[in-house]
Amino acid sequence: MQLGQTFIIKDCLKPNGMCDSAWETMFPFIKELAEGGGNFYDGWMKNPHSAMISCNDGFRPVSFYVEVVE
Repeated sequence: MQLGQTFIIKDCLKPNGMCDSAWETMFPFIKELAEGGGNFYDGWMKNPHSAMISCNDGFRPVSFYVEVVE
């Protein structure tokens, strides 16, 4: 993973280069956003169709900002 790296996810498929552990952590959020859901943090995020996700890899933690794009 590189700082500022961007992935575009279509059809809820893991993009090439995405870490398996990170994908497993964020997939439930990706699926919910793809189905029109959101507001995971009770209004804490300015964009209700977004989420901050942290990979559960304790040795190489990475945080991801996930948002719906048109």
